[in-house]
Amino acid sequence: MSQYDDTNRGVLFHKDPESERHPNLNGNINIEGKEYWLSGWTKTSKGGVEYISLSVTPKETKEQNDNMPF
Repeated sequence: MSQYDDTNRGVLFHKDPESERHPNLNGNINIEGKEYWLSGWTKTSKGGVEYISLSVTPKETKEQNDNMPF
């Protein structure tokens, strides 16, 4: 049995944000073999449509990784 390939896949987990500026979704994503932190904010447009705004940050150093909440 081969190992699962998670290339170009990611995951988001719900969390309670510390403030409105902090994301209410956190996780990670693999893009073309490189790992990134993924943050998301659930928002509502002026027209009343809910959407998720995303931010991607490279997982480059152990120091940066130690500061992530998961």
